[in-house]
Amino acid sequence: MSVSIIVAFITGVLGPVLLLFIKNKLDKKTEKPDMVLETLKVSELVMTKLDHIKEEFKADRVWVAQFHNGGNFYPTGKSMAKFSIIYESVGASVQSIQGNFHNIPVNLFSRSINHLLEKDTIQISDFKDETVATFGLKYIAEDTGCKSGYLFAIKCIEGRFIGMLGIDYTKKKTKLTDESVNNLLVQSTTIGGVLMNHLEQ
Repeated sequence: MSVSIIVAFITGVLGPVLLLFIKNKLDKKTEKPDMVLETLKVSELVMTKLDHIKEEFKADRVWVAQFHNGGNFYPTGKSMAKFSIIYESVGASVQSIQGNFHNIPVNLFSRSINHLLEKDTIQISDFKDETVATFGLKYIAEDTGCKSGYLFAIKCIEGRFIGMLGIDYTKKKTKLTDESVNNLLVQSTTIGGVLMNHLEQ
């Protein structure tokens, strides 16, 4: 058998087989993750984090809201910015608010969301105290039975504002220490990392 026949055999027959083998190996490495499985994993991570926060800070309700596209304006076609409470952990005999906050236009809460964007936190130790700024959230507190509430901006590593972490006290007024507030700012950053990792996949 001549060398040219062997080379022709290798390139003509084995070459395509080898290419298919390599392509299949690469395809398996670059397969997209299962969306449902990934969502369930992220949900479990976030819910575990919320349960931990609720326990550590003796909160009655802890929740995460995320910003999302909510349709388009007529006639410009521009996207509407909305938010929804996606994750929530509530204590025994505490009212859930998740169902009430779904597809809420951001502009309805522009004062509080603007403050969060600029300052990263809103701290309301007593919603009935007239000297404490409530950023338009007082009527929501009354509707949801919240006596004290703390909100933290959830931002990604690049600094984009992607959501909010809420800590609610419904049974008694609670003033968090500066150390607790700083700890919760770190917790919100951690949650942001989990959410962004999921969103980028």
